[in-house]
Amino acid sequence: MIALAKFLHIAAIAIWAAGVVSLPGLYVQRAHVKDEDALLRLQRLVRFAYIGIISPAAFVAVLTGTMLIFLRQTFEAWFSIKLALVGVFAILHVLTGLVVIRLFRDGEIYPPWRFVTATVLSGGVVVAIFFIVLAKPTVDLALIDVLSEPGGLKRLYDEFNPWGKP
Repeated sequence: MIALAKFLHIAAIAIWAAGVVSLPGLYVQRAHVKDEDALLRLQRLVRFAYIGIISPAAFVAVLTGTMLIFLRQTFEAWFSIKLALVGVFAILHVLTGLVVIRLFRDGEIYPPWRFVTATVLSGGVVVAIFFIVLAKPTVDLALIDVLSEPGGLKRLYDEFNPWGKP
């Protein structure tokens, strides 16, 4: 069961990461398309890639990752960092989807500087996630230790809550 979940998780992550990193390359082609028919084909390709491939892969990656948390009971500090980076990657995924909605209006283009920024940022987050997962560094920060233990967030919140429970 764990091996199947890991296989699905890694396959979904590969598709999700490759999609989010490569979509800006399709966006930048918008400026080079002059024909209305070619523009429609590019829009269909981008929408299908985002809605039909990348987003379902993201869902499967998160679902199988959540399953693995419960199957493996991972409560280590490096894992909290990984989850934070996955959250950043999910935000990049959503921002990429917002570009799909806006990009194909009349007169819209995707500037090359935005292509470079989006590709480097999303690729950097993917590399950081892979590094954290493969290296599993020991992290000695009190906040991360609190967040990596079961019930740690509640304990952290109770310290700052001025209206504690009697």
